[in-house]
Amino acid sequence: MAVLAPQERLTASEIKRQAAAAGFDLCGIAPATALPELVFLREWLDAGYGGEMEYLRRTAERRSDVRQVMPSARSVIVFGTIYNTDRPYSTEIADAGEAAIARYAWGDDYHVVIQARLERMVEWLRAESGAGLEARAYVDTGPVQERVYAQHAGLGWIGKNTCVINPSLGSWIFLGEVICSLDLPPDEPALDQCGTCTLCLEACPTQALVAPGVLDSNRCISYLTIEHRGAIDPSLAAGIGSHVYGCDICQEVCPWNATAPKADDRAWQARAVWDQPQIGDLVRMPEEALQSALEGSAMSRAKPAGIRRNIEIAAANLTRRRT
Repeated sequence: MAVLAPQERLTASEIKRQAAAAGFDLCGIAPATALPELVFLREWLDAGYGGEMEYLRRTAERRSDVRQVMPSARSVIVFGTIYNTDRPYSTEIADAGEAAIARYAWGDDYHVVIQARLERMVEWLRAESGAGLEARAYVDTGPVQERVYAQHAGLGWIGKNTCVINPSLGSWIFLGEVICSLDLPPDEPALDQCGTCTLCLEACPTQALVAPGVLDSNRCISYLTIEHRGAIDPSLAAGIGSHVYGCDICQEVCPWNATAPKADDRAWQARAVWDQPQIGDLVRMPEEALQSALEGSAMSRAKPAGIRRNIEIAAANLTRRRT
């Protein structure tokens, strides 16, 4: 009897069924090839839009093709997880004293939660495909241009706000991927459905979206409140408004998120301390309490000093609005 190769024993449909059973809301397959959109990163960095994120420059070559990360790569299995929780958008809140925090950071650290789920998928792939499978799982932190692969895996298109938008689920989606040596049939790439809409570009308080799909990190509230270290340029501080960690405005105004489904996963539900907090309460939060609140949270990326800086800016902006 002929022995089947691993990729002949494991089909794409079986992988997608297992992904759904593992709790993923989306799963698609992209080819591990030189996709045309991958060259944009280098152009973006050369234009100076990367700010102080030197790690992007250091890893630009590896990010240009997943085969730079794993030479045996043949397919990229991309997974999507809804994190939209049942709370109003910041653009709908009338209370000027409420602090704005990026929706993805309200609950547990998605890096840890999604990585664990992906590792279980890798274990299943190895068990089902037999010996010889090479696979690596990444969530955001790896040298992978995950949005490009998500688009080519059919999960959604890269919108004018630079987020991956799924026509049924919107853009409140965590992405994760497994690079593997299985030669799987790829899905059809998602088609751009932004049309003539420019609401995201118009709504950005700091005009960080300099063109459709082009973000200048130097002006982006998410970058300024998370990645940027040290003082923030006063000319941009006013635009930060009440944001103390990240920003969702370009997603909130997107028509595809008007009826986006809610996630009931406990991991993404807002922790009490970050559930619609008042800026004044955050100002008065003791240092020990702040450090405790950041444990196991994606917000730890900004470090306590960064969060304190952001809170002070939000408090100063609130004072100006009230005087």
